[in-house]
Amino acid sequence: MQQESETVEPTSHEEAVAGLAPRLRSVEGLPLDQRAAAFAEVHDELRAALEEPGRIDDRPGGR
Repeated sequence: MQQESETVEPTSHEEAVAGLAPRLRSVEGLPLDQRAAAFAEVHDELRAALEEPGRIDDRPGGR
């Protein structure tokens, strides 16, 4: 049985950070066969958010 995940677009960086810990806890509670896919989805969403143009880290001298 595969669980459908829900993607939520946070309205701010603070909401995204605040929502990450509970989301990771819920992923950790999944059966092992579903956990890797759920962590991969979180990883992909975080990477996409970090790679968005105009992020603070895109300024000269940012990492």
